[in-house]
Amino acid sequence: MTNTSELAKHFPDEVVTHSHVRYLAGDIALITLDNGHDHTRPNTFGPGGLAELEAAIDEIQARSPAVRAIAITGKPFIFAVGADLSGVGALSSRDEALAIARSGHHVFAKLKNTSIPTFAFVNGATMGGGLEVALHCDYRTLSSGAAAISFPECFLGLVPGWGGTQLLPHLIGADKAVKVIIENALNQNKMLRATEAFELGIADVMFEPADFLERSLGWAAGVLRGDIVVERPEIDRGQAWDDALARGKAVVDGRVHGAAPAPYRALDLLKLAKTASFEEGTAAEDEALADLIGTDELRAGLYSFDLVQKRAKRPVGAPDRSLARPVTKVGIVGAGLMASQLALLFARRLLVPVVMTDIDQARVDKGVSYVHSEIDKLLAKKRVSPDTANRLKALVTGSLTKDAFADADFVIEAVFEEISVKKQVFAEVEAVVPAETVLATNTSSLSITEMASELKHPERVVGFHFFNPVAVLPLLEIVRAAKTDDATLATAFAVGKQLKKSSVLVADAPAFVVNRVLTRFMGEIMKAVDEGTPIEVADRATEPLGLPMSPMLLMQLVGPAIALHVSETLHGAFPARFHVSSNLKKLVEAGKSSFYTWETGTQQVDPAVAALLEVGDTVLTEDAVRDRALGAVADEIRIMLDEKVVAQAQDIDLCLILGAGWPFHLGGITPALDRLGVSEKVTGRRFLAPGVASMP
Repeated sequence: MTNTSELAKHFPDEVVTHSHVRYLAGDIALITLDNGHDHTRPNTFGPGGLAELEAAIDEIQARSPAVRAIAITGKPFIFAVGADLSGVGALSSRDEALAIARSGHHVFAKLKNTSIPTFAFVNGATMGGGLEVALHCDYRTLSSGAAAISFPECFLGLVPGWGGTQLLPHLIGADKAVKVIIENALNQNKMLRATEAFELGIADVMFEPADFLERSLGWAAGVLRGDIVVERPEIDRGQAWDDALARGKAVVDGRVHGAAPAPYRALDLLKLAKTASFEEGTAAEDEALADLIGTDELRAGLYSFDLVQKRAKRPVGAPDRSLARPVTKVGIVGAGLMASQLALLFARRLLVPVVMTDIDQARVDKGVSYVHSEIDKLLAKKRVSPDTANRLKALVTGSLTKDAFADADFVIEAVFEEISVKKQVFAEVEAVVPAETVLATNTSSLSITEMASELKHPERVVGFHFFNPVAVLPLLEIVRAAKTDDATLATAFAVGKQLKKSSVLVADAPAFVVNRVLTRFMGEIMKAVDEGTPIEVADRATEPLGLPMSPMLLMQLVGPAIALHVSETLHGAFPARFHVSSNLKKLVEAGKSSFYTWETGTQQVDPAVAALLEVGDTVLTEDAVRDRALGAVADEIRIMLDEKVVAQAQDIDLCLILGAGWPFHLGGITPALDRLGVSEKVTGRRFLAPGVASMP
């Protein structure tokens, strides 16, 4: 078996998480995990960190019986967030992958097997291997301020492989374990808040952050004295366990449709945990990790993780931040749903006055009322304090005239997608705002250069394209028009960061990135329907990709009218490549929002819609529809890269992950196109070099 020192060569950049030992009151040994960085660099476990933790545990055990308890906690705000994945891509054999798996089990088992009572004082973010460390302890306290608790492994293409699949179901029950390990992971890596984790039973007690360590130590002392008895619910290891696994299988099938192996392996391990010994279960975890570490899906997942954690935080091509101008007031043209969502977001994140305008008082009042009601909902959920709620409400106002923008530094329009309307709006705004006020547009497909063409200061116009729902999707496409200057662009990126969005620099090309790729993709699927392929067949064609929703359901979410508008815009720009579906037009003209109906309790094609359709007699198979759609996407991405719409393929992948929810195991899209051979077949070459998002 490869030892820790041999594995360390694959982790040359490991930031070692040290295990500092203190002896409190003489008989409680407290291990504090700390990699020496602030909270922006969480504690992780690589070979060096595991070796330090093992040494700390050995040192403490050598003092037994003088030590009455071992407690483990983290640096401020962070407990530990799991394994250091930086060297996984460099592992060259299954044996090395197996050694990584076994090394974690070997060290963590020392906590589980010691005769000394063990406590985890979970003081902050806790994920993956960090949560598994805590589960190996006898008792757990939890800070109510811990904001991120999860098992993200299945999201990345792994399984909780250092004891998580074997320990968690026996602590909280199989159904809750399925929720944490599988359901949350596949739901865009949903994190548990501290209260949720406590209610699930992951921790025995919860304390406030201010005196968390002091109260945890006091609680532990009470347990040791016998004054506090920890009672946990009896776990149903009968039919309820099997029912939970069946539910988990349905969740996995519904999310990934067999496209990613990791969640299925996690289900296998949870099934094994019902009857196997802990040693048998962890040995199976070792084998699962060794298998998964050698998959393209994991490499694509790690590539995606790197895009989201690193590239998204350092946007390629963004101007120097020093050029950004301060924003002390925001104007929003429009008071509809999108504009109202923007108003709420700007007020919450920037904490500056936000004023909305529209064409009549009723619309303005409705927009402001929407924002205020959403703030009330946040207050009811205790997401904001009463004082904060009152302050936010006071920041958001409405006006019938654009004179209210006279002292605004940033004005964004969110009006009807018609170029003449937007040009008129900007002309009216320019007449009342200072020369340096940024004029931003939330257009999804129109030319920003044309929008700015008749202004006195076109250099201060920038695309600021959000995705719906605004509060949920993190992507912001920042679009540089022909005359946009660096100060405007820098201000846009600075505002995007304040809004806690991940910004990608995009050239002013029709529909930018996400909508352009999706419209080409959807166009091929709708073309197949127009030619005669049944709707259900065309809709099922993408299931093997494991996308978050089927094409027809995506169209329903976006809205058929919007989908039609974008396809018409792109068809106007590139008529040979973008199909405008005559049947989609019929759907919109009939006022229908979907091809489907659920009136019978199951999803089926709406008979009223079916009666509207005019189709040909060419029927394609699901495979043929999928191949054609993926081929079209590969072609479009190559054209977009040649046109320099974005800097690299990585930016397109980042946009699809953050703006369309495309899964990590696809790597966005280009790694999947490479893996399936579509890239070379259609464009003559790969998008990414072997090993970047795939096995070398």
